[in-house]
Amino acid sequence: MAERILVISGSKSDEKIVKKITDVLEEFEVEYKYEVASAHRTPEKVEKLVKSTFADAIIAVAGLSAALPGVIAAHTLTPVIGVPVSAKLEGMDALLSIAQMPPGIPVAAVGIDNGKNAALLALQILALQDKKIEEKLVAYREKMKG
Repeated sequence: MAERILVISGSKSDEKIVKKITDVLEEFEVEYKYEVASAHRTPEKVEKLVKSTFADAIIAVAGLSAALPGVIAAHTLTPVIGVPVSAKLEGMDALLSIAQMPPGIPVAAVGIDNGKNAALLALQILALQDKKIEEKLVAYREKMKG
C-alpha cells in the first residue's frame, strides 16, 4: 500500500520530533513514508521525493532557516505542514521561516517541536475523504477530554 503521508526531515538529528509524528500515525494505522532529505544539502533528493509521491499530505521537519517546507511546497500542490525545530533561537527562526512564506506558496505551521500536532493536522486532511480516520479522530478527541 502506498503512503498516505510523506514525512521528510532535514536532518537525522530531527528524529526525536519525527518519532512524535510517526507514533501518532501508527496509532491511527495510517501508512507513511519517512525520509531524511535536506533542502540545502540534497535538494535533488527532496524534489524527487516530492514529485514521486502520491501522499495526501506532506510533513516537513526542519530547524534553523527551515527552508525545507517551503522548498517542498514549491514543487507540489499537496498540503505541506511544517514543523519548526528548536535548534537555535529557541526555534523562533524556524517558526518564522515556515510561517512567513511568500504569497502563492502556503505552508501550514505547527508549534515548535510539535510533531504530534503536525500528525493530527495531516490526519484531519485525510479525514476529509476517509470516514474511518474521521471516526478515529472524533474518538481521540473524546478520549482527550478525560
